[in-house]
Amino acid sequence: MKKFRRSFSFVVGLLAVVGLFACSQETPAEKAKAAVSGNAATQAAGQAAVDAIQTPMDQARQAENVLENSAEQTAAKIKESMQ
Repeated sequence: MKKFRRSFSFVVGLLAVVGLFACSQETPAEKAKAAVSGNAATQAAGQAAVDAIQTPMDQARQAENVLENSAEQTAAKIKESMQ
């Protein structure tokens, strides 16, 4: 009788553990939703990083254009003065 109780208790405990483990698993639909929200967050973070880099790069390009134009004007003035 004691052996039966132990076996029965063991089986019931094992089923309880397996049942709890199975309940904590996500369904494929939940995994897909989590992946989509994760992708959206990743894309938002990536876009923020691009925007943070793009503004200084645009300013650097503008400064480069100003320096180029200034160098061309200076070269033109030097050519005029040498003629």
